[in-house]
Amino acid sequence: MVHLDAIRSAARSITPKWTDRIGELVSCESPPGALPQLTACADLLAGWGEAVLGRPAQRLLRDGLPHLFWPAEQQKVLLLGHFDTVWPEGTIREWPYRVRDGIATGPGVCDMKGGIAQLFAALSLVTDPSAVGVLLTCDEETGSVTSRALIEEQARRSGVVLVCEPSTEDGALKVARKGGSVYRVEVRGRAAHAGVEPFRGINATIELAHQVLAVQALASVPDGTTVTPTVASAGTTTNTVPESATFCVDVRSWSRAELHRVDRMMHRLVPRLAEAGLTLGGGLNRYPMTQAVALPLLAVTRSAAVAIGLEPPVGVSAPGASDGNFTAALGVPTLDGLGAVGGYPHGRGEYMDLRRVPERVAMLTALVERLLVGPLPPHLPPAALDTPAGPDASVLVDAPAGPDASVGLDVPAGQPG
Repeated sequence: MVHLDAIRSAARSITPKWTDRIGELVSCESPPGALPQLTACADLLAGWGEAVLGRPAQRLLRDGLPHLFWPAEQQKVLLLGHFDTVWPEGTIREWPYRVRDGIATGPGVCDMKGGIAQLFAALSLVTDPSAVGVLLTCDEETGSVTSRALIEEQARRSGVVLVCEPSTEDGALKVARKGGSVYRVEVRGRAAHAGVEPFRGINATIELAHQVLAVQALASVPDGTTVTPTVASAGTTTNTVPESATFCVDVRSWSRAELHRVDRMMHRLVPRLAEAGLTLGGGLNRYPMTQAVALPLLAVTRSAAVAIGLEPPVGVSAPGASDGNFTAALGVPTLDGLGAVGGYPHGRGEYMDLRRVPERVAMLTALVERLLVGPLPPHLPPAALDTPAGPDASVLVDAPAGPDASVGLDVPAGQPG
């Protein structure tokens, strides 16, 4: 409970407590789909949230997975994050949480357990968080399959959405993100003896090769649209003509129109070999987050930062996706990248700069305070969401985006990051 002019000093005073909790949260593993570990992590976070907000979390089970939600009756602000990571069970034993010279490393420290700790630290300083909702999901890294409807439902009843995913390595916020699609192509051939009579078979591996090259050609460099074949498999034994093969495709674009163009072309794929067959699964996963929904909130954030004596953050466009794409696609004002300052998520070099925690907590606190008392940006109609962002189109961008730190894991089931 602090006044605006005391936010920075208050944030500094609580930083040791919350940096210790970052280590506790990182050490509580939460691999994709691992129900016992996700439940234990949810238990830990439920206690933190209740202590800070003064109200218990609702544990919303979707296909058995525990998502956490602290609703607000008049939900002006929704803070959004996820507590699952890409790291399998046991990673913490071989790669434990460590801090050296103010830099923390460990599985999930940047994406996004450090951001969750900062989120609760900031809310502990907010004068009255009764109009703030918090939603922490546990399946973002595998495409938000069970949580998407929940995210969209709560976004619609919120004034604005603040996403506590990582910032860029230099602390920039994210005002636009690419949208994406994910596909699975199944190839049907016919088996035969590879040495005795290969001509009797239909080689699914050769058909797969044709299709991989055809799919890759759908990319558009001028539009920033990438179409990337990823996971692939074919065949059974080395002396058998493969009768089946599969590969997955990751698509990213700044524009809805481009995502729909690629989707149409994917559905027009035809076999190149006589008698081969193709089956296509998947489709659009999430639309782009456009700057129209983010720039008004970036302006408020910059103003709030200046008011407490911080450098105003810049905004960048980021190729990776997040759950903020879902809320932005509804026209709900959304700002992303309010979490940890760090880098290399999904990699063994993942890190978080703990020296930046006090300023990030202070900035988020000041932003929430302003949003709770001031007028909120309006929800936007669909027509305002059709303009592609592009990598360098932000009005308030003061620095180039660089490679997005959240690009990572390729998972056929979904498309996070």
